Amino acid sequence: MKQLSATKLVNPFFALLDPEVAHRLGVSAAARGWVPREKRPDPSNLGLEVWGRKFSNPVGLAAGFDKNAEAVDGLLGLGFGFVEIGSVTPVPQEGNPKPRIFRLREEGAIINRCGFNSEGIVAVAKRLGAQHGKRKLDETTSPSSSSGEEVKPGGKAGPGIVGVNLGKNKTSEDASADYVQGVHTLSQYADYLVINVSSPNTPGLRMLQGRKQLKDLVKRVQAARDEMQWGEEGPPPLLVKIAPDLSKEDLEDIAAVALALRLDGLIISNTTVSRPDPVTTNPAASEAGGLSGKPLFNISTSLLKEMYILTRGKIPLIGCGGISSGEDAYKKIRAGASLVQLYTAFAYGGPALIPHIKAELSECLERDGFKSVSEAVGADCRVATPKV
Repeated sequence: MKQLSATKLVNPFFALLDPEVAHRLGVSAAARGWVPREKRPDPSNLGLEVWGRKFSNPVGLAAGFDKNAEAVDGLLGLGFGFVEIGSVTPVPQEGNPKPRIFRLREEGAIINRCGFNSEGIVAVAKRLGAQHGKRKLDETTSPSSSSGEEVKPGGKAGPGIVGVNLGKNKTSEDASADYVQGVHTLSQYADYLVINVSSPNTPGLRMLQGRKQLKDLVKRVQAARDEMQWGEEGPPPLLVKIAPDLSKEDLEDIAAVALALRLDGLIISNTTVSRPDPVTTNPAASEAGGLSGKPLFNISTSLLKEMYILTRGKIPLIGCGGISSGEDAYKKIRAGASLVQLYTAFAYGGPALIPHIKAELSECLERDGFKSVSEAVGADCRVATPKV
């Protein structure tokens, strides 16, 4: 009740501020521990294992909120099952001119054209190293395994699962080199890595989703990761985050590349450049940038289901786009997601939203007779999934 009351007081204050100022204050508050800490254990039916990592629940915070790894511990403390930081670029860059974030409050949506504003990989590596230490690399022993104590649910680089989302610099002429540089610097601090080739706010970035371009990029990044001398834990899983604005042929190409190269996962999806109803009636709809939030839910969930079918359920998928309730998260899971992420609903609803989503998701699983999240993954696709 205290958490909910605090949220009711704070959220209206944030709503009066410029969106980017409100975001900055939110990150600072989480970084300083001025946010509620969830002490209640997660419902047992929400626990699952993906990529050999134990998640206490499948609800994560998407990249874009904590771009520079300033508030990882505070955000994990809110009750997220995992937190993804970034996108992080090799060299610091300011991003696009302000204003670049626009609220569509009535639609539960946001339009942003930030353009990978980032402090760069060196600054982020220092923060992650200080907060979460390293994975086993060469003779380095990770903090979570050196004590001899049982590893609790969480990442192998620390007490919680932390993903690192990699981007490219706007002026870079060699995108692959940027992602490789990100891997070399940040992979030792990551429980999983993400190649972001789907932001609509960096010129030419989405072209990397083409079949040949994506195949060449993933092969080069995988090689960079694998050439590092990992210990028994092995390298962090490598995922690709794709756009929702793709044709069926595009999806088939991405699925083919993912299967052929044994990609560890896909995040579906990033923001959309489309303006589905009822967004079109909002004056802010004319602003350039990617749309996130509730209007993206149906688009991204349909894409998720199609990708699950195309990859025959062989590749773990993270469902992202428009989640604002436990029922939404459940629909993503039934559509093929092993894990889910949110951001826009968190920006509007605040910390109190997270336990609510988890509780409702747990109830949905129990209602339909699923004993765990894993049992429900792809439930709406199984009839349509071809046998192999």
